[in-house]
Amino acid sequence: MSQMILSWSLLVAQVMLGLAMVGPLWRVLRGPRAQDRVVGLDTLYVTGMLLVLTFGIRSGTVLYFEAALVIALLGFVSTAALAKFLMRGEVIE
Repeated sequence: MSQMILSWSLLVAQVMLGLAMVGPLWRVLRGPRAQDRVVGLDTLYVTGMLLVLTFGIRSGTVLYFEAALVIALLGFVSTAALAKFLMRGEVIE
């Protein structure tokens, strides 16, 4: 019984996370300013990372968790670089 509840809850979480990616994708494509696009990308990578984590929980393999870690690290670095570029106009000093 608990295995079935876990399976259904993971399926519902994956569907909800997939739907949650529509809003930030719209903001990235149609954002009026660059700051809106950065916030949309930030939300998109966090939601994508959570979606990969739910795939990892569902399949039970470690590979998805490592991929989620890489997505989180690259997303953080890219958000910091984009924020610095928007503030100063350059990334590398």
